[in-house]
Amino acid sequence: MTDNELLLAISDMMDKKLDARLQPIENRLKRIEIDLLENNVIPRLNTIESCYTDTYNRYKDYADKMEAAFADIELLKKVVTEHSEKLQKIS
Repeated sequence: MTDNELLLAISDMMDKKLDARLQPIENRLKRIEIDLLENNVIPRLNTIESCYTDTYNRYKDYADKMEAAFADIELLKKVVTEHSEKLQKIS
């Protein structure tokens, strides 16, 4: 065997050993990532979603009331303007 063939054989042997040792580490890392998602990230996202959903529902329920309030304000402006004009004519 030539030196290059020996080096390739050694490289292949090391790759096989390294792959065999890396696979359990990769599996453990994957389990840790899944546990982190299941126990930390997903519950927090659910909490955030719940808060936004509750807030949206509150605003949605009051949207019609806000339109009515704006209409009332416009009416008040007109009445105040008319009364101001009448009071200025009287005085």
